[in-house]
Amino acid sequence: MENYYDMLMKDVRFEEGLHACMNCGVCTAICPAAEFYIYDPRKIVDIVQTADNDEIEKLLKSEEIWYCGECMSCKTRCPRGNAPGLVIMALRGLSQDLGFFVESEKGRQQLAIKRTVGEAIINRGYCVHLDMLVPELHPEQGPNWEWVYENRASLVNRVGGNFNGDGPGILRKIPEETLDELKKIFEVTGGMTRYDKIESSSKKKAEELNLNLDEGIDNEYFRHIYKTNNGTHTKQ
Repeated sequence: MENYYDMLMKDVRFEEGLHACMNCGVCTAICPAAEFYIYDPRKIVDIVQTADNDEIEKLLKSEEIWYCGECMSCKTRCPRGNAPGLVIMALRGLSQDLGFFVESEKGRQQLAIKRTVGEAIINRGYCVHLDMLVPELHPEQGPNWEWVYENRASLVNRVGGNFNGDGPGILRKIPEETLDELKKIFEVTGGMTRYDKIESSSKKKAEELNLNLDEGIDNEYFRHIYKTNNGTHTKQ
């Protein structure tokens, strides 16, 4: 079995985020996610500090590591200068690299993030673009969103934007040379490799669940991970 603690130590975020936790619980007290989710950053850091391989593997396969919002409130209050949020980032990265993320409901949603936000950055230069906010997938936008979505180009341009147009302006079309540079950054930093690992692990999980997984978002597995909620994540 691989030594997960040693693997975490190779991540600069882990090295910077964990110095000498004294288990005081201040990080949990200040954590917005801990207020709503069944989530305790103090316990996660405590488990990691033990360097217990079996317990760390459970974390890598757990729901808990996906509850953090990465707001870094924990860093601002820790008397020892720890940053549990950075430890969580390292755990998430390792979970993705090892394919463990598909063992939890929230972890499986990494494919949805990759195929929406992740691919939007690479292909369009935006984390979120109005073209992506299809009403059927975003009921949280409210009853008027369908009209806004259908009229998005004229609305953006009316307030001085340049919707999918050449040249400057809000929501402009990003030049190809800029997108090529973005892709190179992702390739050099290992981002594209991680994307590939998310895809390959998700493909295996889809086969295990007997769900179809094609390109894009119009397939059984994507709809499953996007909409499924077992109702056990938040505090009652």
